[in-house]
Parts: sequence; structure tokens; C-alpha cells
Amino acid sequence: MITTLLYSMTGLLLFAMGLFTLFIHSHPLRKILAVNVMSTGVFLIMVATAYKPMPLGNIDPVPHAMVLTGIVVSVSVTALALLLACRVQETSNLDLLERKKQARIPEESRR
Repeated sequence: MITTLLYSMTGLLLFAMGLFTLFIHSHPLRKILAVNVMSTGVFLIMVATAYKPMPLGNIDPVPHAMVLTGIVVSVSVTALALLLACRVQETSNLDLLERKKQARIPEESRR
């Protein structure tokens, strides 16, 4: 009972920390990491709820299988999010460079 409560509270704390970071920071990499911390908290809560003390019986395998599937999906989504964040960063840098070049050219020469 105490072990289940400890793991559940740790998972809840991880989820709350990730949610707080998701709302506070604006940098895309920090937001991606915050979502990963939140998913880790959810996985920990799911594993804690699947645990049953010894006299009651066996451990439920369904939540464990869901956590394993969730880890695989989380890794894939993180890779996709990092790729998209890199693409957005590249395009915003290119737009910024183009704006700087246009600002250097005097308006008289544009006509």
C-alpha cells in the first residue's frame, strides 16, 4: 500500500512538474521535454495502479503492456516533434536573414 502510494504520488509530481514547465516556457525544446516528463509520470501512475499486494493475487499485465506501447509511441512522437521544431527553427532563421538583407538595401534602389 505504501509503495503504491509512493509511486503514484511521484508520478503525479512528475506530471505536475511537466505541466507547469509546459505552460511557463516558450522554447520548443523545453516544451517537448516537458511533455516527455508528463508522459513518464503517467506511465509511473499506470504501473503503480497495476501493482497488487501479494495476498490478493497476480499483477495485472494489461497496464504494463499499455505502458510499453506508450513508451514506443512516446519515443516516436518525440522524434517527430524534434524534427518539426528543427524545421521551424530553420525557416524562421531564413526569414530573419531575408529581412535583414532587405533592410540593408536602401529604399531608393528598390524602385
